Amino acid sequence: MADGPAASTATADVSPHADFEQVGAVADAVLYEGYLLYPYRRSSAKNRVRWQFGVLFPRDWVEADGPVTPTVSGSADSWYQRTECLARTRRPDATVRVRLRYLQMQRKQVQETGPDGHRDVPSLRTADGTVHLTFDEAVPREAEVTLRLDERAHHGTTVPVGAPGGTDVEPLPGDAGRVVRVREELRGSVTVTAERLAPDLVRLQVRTAHTGLAAAPRTARDEALRGAFIATHTLIGGDGVEFVSLIDPPAALHDQVRACRNEFTFPVLGGVSSLGGDPPTARVLLSAPIILPDHPQVAPESPGDLHDAAEIDEILTLRTMLLTDEEKREARATDPRAAAILDRVDTMPPEVFARLHGAVRSLTPSRPAAPPAEHPAAPPAEHPAAPPGERPSRAAARSGERPAWWQEGGDDGPAPATDTVLVDGVPLGGGSRVRLRPRGRGADAQDMFLAGRTAEVAAVFHDVDGSVHLAVTLDDDPASELHTWYGRFHYFRPDELEPLEPTREPAPSDTPAAEA
Repeated sequence: MADGPAASTATADVSPHADFEQVGAVADAVLYEGYLLYPYRRSSAKNRVRWQFGVLFPRDWVEADGPVTPTVSGSADSWYQRTECLARTRRPDATVRVRLRYLQMQRKQVQETGPDGHRDVPSLRTADGTVHLTFDEAVPREAEVTLRLDERAHHGTTVPVGAPGGTDVEPLPGDAGRVVRVREELRGSVTVTAERLAPDLVRLQVRTAHTGLAAAPRTARDEALRGAFIATHTLIGGDGVEFVSLIDPPAALHDQVRACRNEFTFPVLGGVSSLGGDPPTARVLLSAPIILPDHPQVAPESPGDLHDAAEIDEILTLRTMLLTDEEKREARATDPRAAAILDRVDTMPPEVFARLHGAVRSLTPSRPAAPPAEHPAAPPAEHPAAPPGERPSRAAARSGERPAWWQEGGDDGPAPATDTVLVDGVPLGGGSRVRLRPRGRGADAQDMFLAGRTAEVAAVFHDVDGSVHLAVTLDDDPASELHTWYGRFHYFRPDELEPLEPTREPAPSDTPAAEA
């Protein structure tokens, strides 16, 4: 039963709020990340170890060997998630709406008809040639909680959530057998509280917990998953509220942001940054067990989910196209979502497939033409003349410019191990020592953890779009020499590095080139 002011709950039948629709595609990608991986067959080893993100088990099961250790990401098993964020209120009657989303495991068991009734079998082929496989499926679930941000909001609201158990039986043609789908009951709770920090600022806390009991504390994980909340995450929106970025907060709120505790999940701004704030705000947050940047988006070229968002759609599509007929039959029999992927790939129009090859979104807009001079002068050379024996690209580098990749000489003679780039008037190249200062806005989430660390530059790389990245190894990384040997580095833009000392002499010419 709910306690506290202005509490309400809703089921999956409720139409999505407009703000939540902004992050629908990304939220669905989180919900089904790793659900079923290429080659989408039950027999594949990678599809025998599933459900790795945002899994909430009964507390007595997950703490059978001791308390869980809090962490930001949700790849570790837990019995709860905790989200804390900052929200600016724009009117006295502001409300916050929290939508909890998760998967409930559904055991699909194929049974064959026999003289003594039905018996469990791993697979069954019916007279029409269709193969039915025993496999674990999942059912998407949602619940919604609303909290009014008035003077009673600090008391919070707790709403029970969960999903009923049940059994569905599907007879197979010709009385060959049946498919039995079984779901176990899930019990949990969502608690939403708000602490007023200023007249127009609150710290919001959302805590999701599994409140059920395990069948047995020592149950194997595969069995315990039947009673777990899987891929658990929350969408947070509301009326009259705007959320502050925890990745790129305003300077005035650094201390309040640092005080936010997020355990087994992390909130990022959702939707498109369109409010015009600086620093940015948003009307919706996505708190996910997978670390994401602010405003995560699914590429518009992607025609559908492949359940592996870290992989390249084009590669997975090509590999799926090349599955044998027998492999495709097994994949279709494994899970309806796998069958949908095969249908989409097998019928993909050429123009849709062509878009998967990629798109360039980082080119700098062309500059407007300068007004004609009152006394026209001779047009400057596109690049400074190169001394005898020096390549044009070297001359361009000396002048601080570099030909674009499509211009003559643009790919002529790049030397990552000896090239340099100016940062604060200091030429940085191989051997230079730097301090890492990832830019707050748009930085890679993993790079943020390296802020303030010192490193050594290994190479300078020029991308085809004209941008520059420096490959570095961390000073305190015990495996830095090994990483250098096989060319594995961290990459940063010049404006993300602080020179610590003048660059060393260029590395000897026999230094092996680093791999990008």
